[in-house]
This record gives sequence, C-alpha cells and structure tokens, in this order.
Amino acid sequence: MKTLPISRYRFFQKLHPLTLLKKITGKSVTGCLQVFSTSGSWSIYVDEGKLIYACYSEKMFEPLYRNLQRLSQQISTLPDGIKDQLRAIFETGIENQAIPNPDYLAICWLVNQKYISSSQAAMLIEQLALEVLESFLNLEEGSYEFIPESFLDDMPKFCYLNLRLLVERYLTPQNEAVYRQTSSSYQSHTSQFFQINELQSKAKTTPKLPKINGHKPSAYSINTNEHRGQQIIQPSADRKIYTILCIDDSPTVLNAIKSYLDEQTFSVIGVTDSLKALMQIIRIKPDIILLDISMPNLDGYELCSLLRKHSHFKNTPVIMVSEKVGFIDRAKAKIVRASGYLTKPLKQGDLLKVIFQHIV
Repeated sequence: MKTLPISRYRFFQKLHPLTLLKKITGKSVTGCLQVFSTSGSWSIYVDEGKLIYACYSEKMFEPLYRNLQRLSQQISTLPDGIKDQLRAIFETGIENQAIPNPDYLAICWLVNQKYISSSQAAMLIEQLALEVLESFLNLEEGSYEFIPESFLDDMPKFCYLNLRLLVERYLTPQNEAVYRQTSSSYQSHTSQFFQINELQSKAKTTPKLPKINGHKPSAYSINTNEHRGQQIIQPSADRKIYTILCIDDSPTVLNAIKSYLDEQTFSVIGVTDSLKALMQIIRIKPDIILLDISMPNLDGYELCSLLRKHSHFKNTPVIMVSEKVGFIDRAKAKIVRASGYLTKPLKQGDLLKVIFQHIV
C-alpha cells in the first residue's frame, strides 16, 4: 500500500461521498476530484459535470485486467498475452515515473492499436467506474481536493458518464442495504443527490437507454458517431506502427527515447544533425517529430518554421524538446506553431502522454 504524506492525515475529516459527487456534477465543473484516506486515494475525472474516468490507487491495473478478460470473450482482437504486454509497457516500464494514470494510457494504447474500439473502451471505463464507486461510497473519513487542471485534459475521451445514473446502478437493493449499514450519510444525502435534475425530469422525461448485449442500461454517451443499439463492431486487425523521428545532438537522449517507446507500436529514428534531419523528414514523412531546440547550424525553432511552410508538414505534430523551462522559450515554440513542449531530462510518462495526445 502506498504511504500518504503526513499532511494528508492531518486534515482528515468526516466525509459524505454522495455530497462530494453532487458538487462535481454541474455543467461548469471540469477537473479531478482527489480523495485521500488511510487505505488509499480515489481520482474522479469530470468534464462539464460528466465522469470521463475514475480510479482507485490501490487497485489500478487489477480491475482493468479483469474486465479485459471478460471483454475478450466478446471480441477476437484481444490476444491471450495482452495482460503481460500491458504490464511490461505501463506497469514495469513506468513504475518509477511521476504519471498519475498509466491505466488510462493503457486504454488509449489498446484503442490506438485497434485491440478494442472506442465504444468498447467506453463500456470498459463505465465498468471500472462502477467498481471505483463501490469503494468510494463506503468511505467515511479522509481529505479531498479538486484540481481544475488534470492529467486527462489533453487526452482522448471515450465517454461521458452520468454520475447520477451510475450511483443508481450501484445502489441496487443488494448494495443499498450494505451502504445503509456502512454509511451514516445514506438517509440525508441520497435524496439530495437524486434531486439534482428534479426540475428537468418534471419538464421532460428521460428516455430509457437501450440494453447492450443483455446488460443493464448504460450511463454513458460514447464519444463517437456509433449508434448505441448496434452490436459491437470488430476493430480492424491491422495495427499501425508509428514513425517517431527524434532530432537531438545527444546520442544519450536519442537512446533514452528509444528505450521509453514500445517497438511493437513505434519505430524510432534518431538523427543528430538538424540539416540532414530536414531531408530525412521529407523522405520518411514521420507521424511525430521530437525536435531539440538547441541544435547547431539549424536550431529547433528554425527547423520547425521551415517544416510549417511545407504543405505536407503543416499539421505534422512537432514536439519541441529543451532544458529551458521559461515562458519566452515556450512562447517561441508557439510562434513557430510547435504542437507541444517537453523539458529535459525527459520522463517516460510525459513522453507517452504527449505522443498519445497526437496519435489517438
């Protein structure tokens, strides 16, 4: 179990989970609710009051693997060894990196590799959210904070879950009795939570959602154009290998980037000369370019500016890499229309995040 900072214990108080959820269901609320207790922490991400992801720190990958196993019985594109592959890339590979949700990156990777579709990712996230709510709603004491800017801000979104419907699904008769016994806030706060949309429901009756493959009605809207009533569409078995061109005069940095990226997903090409790199870019036409700012002969800003003038590379993601963290350097990157900015020394979590922002 992860040890919480002593400051978290100092501010522990009696918590009412339903009240906390009610506070983040407004349309103007976007960010992450983080709740801490002696047993672990919960992160609940919302976008305009809709839940987009939730996780429990002590059981981050275990529920994901379990639900993937269940999903593999419905689709044929999930190979038997997917659990070991995910563990190697997202657990073992980044265990020492400061990245909040490698499990969400893993889901992005599964969609990107066409192991699952966006609609299947939405179903997976919904089931994971229900499991997180199971432990969260029984919480009685802890501390919490709301962070407006979260890790998922620039990440792909697969669904927007209705928190009220999720809570209703969890508080079925068999779970409701348990919740009454374990939480003294049940009587007063359940009614408060379910009155959030009372005025809207009187004016307009919410239509019942269709069942999917015999399961209970879903609480999500999928972030695609797929019809909810359709059967699960099998993703294509073709998996794209993304070409990442790294331009840096340090072989050490180039080798580090290669070691951070899975060779089954990325083909990493390193170039130490920016002048030669220009010809390489035109010839290879990479999917993403990682470009060091402080290059001799032709610096990163100049090279990026040249690329943006070429019709084929107007929209190619160009990520500037530098040891400089000042506002002026980031402003220069925006002026030459760079797609992102990474600071050295590079962390695997930051690198994966910025790449997934542009390829999923």
